[in-house]
Amino acid sequence: MAKSGSNHAPVLVIGLGRFGSSVARSLVHLGHDVLAVDERAEIVQKFANDFTHVVAADATDTEALRQIGAEQFDRAVVGIGTDIEASVLTVLSVVELGVDEVWAKAISAKHARILESVGATHVIRPESAMGERVAHMVTGAMIDYIEFDDGFAIARTRAPEMSWDRTLEETGLRAKYGITVVGVKRRGQDFTYARPETSIAKSDELIVCGSTKKVESFCALTHS
Repeated sequence: MAKSGSNHAPVLVIGLGRFGSSVARSLVHLGHDVLAVDERAEIVQKFANDFTHVVAADATDTEALRQIGAEQFDRAVVGIGTDIEASVLTVLSVVELGVDEVWAKAISAKHARILESVGATHVIRPESAMGERVAHMVTGAMIDYIEFDDGFAIARTRAPEMSWDRTLEETGLRAKYGITVVGVKRRGQDFTYARPETSIAKSDELIVCGSTKKVESFCALTHS
């Protein structure tokens, strides 16, 4: 599996716990070849038929990774979480081999900072991110929610009352609330990309984006 610039380039996934195996499975579903690595022989056996290649190796050992061809990859995912030392050493090993993009799982803010300092290009805190997402959904103001690291968010929310039976141009939502309506989903109909002349009904759901605070404030209008 040589390096490739295509959208379906092969990916190295290290650590086959719940997070790593889920990422690897999703990558295969999307059409990527996956080299999955775990030091536990029983885990390798468990996933032997699920991914393109599954090998047992100590990923904290740079030479061990070199022997399985890890340096041939442009992208790697380090899914090791609870063993922070192994997580950090594995990221170091992958970076030393010249892998361009390294996605690494962190279990705390301090862990995330360490991973970034040793060369991880993307750090994911899945439990924290999911916790925030669920919290927003539990409040009832949002149906779905994604927040990015730079203070930008996208949310799916119910249309607030002041927008009912009006076009987006008439509502002036962007000017009033600092958010952009990306699309409208009407019950029983396909998603529609938002345009100034797009009308909003009482039962519509809106896809909105903008700064996190402004998106949260706008979505809270459904409870006002």
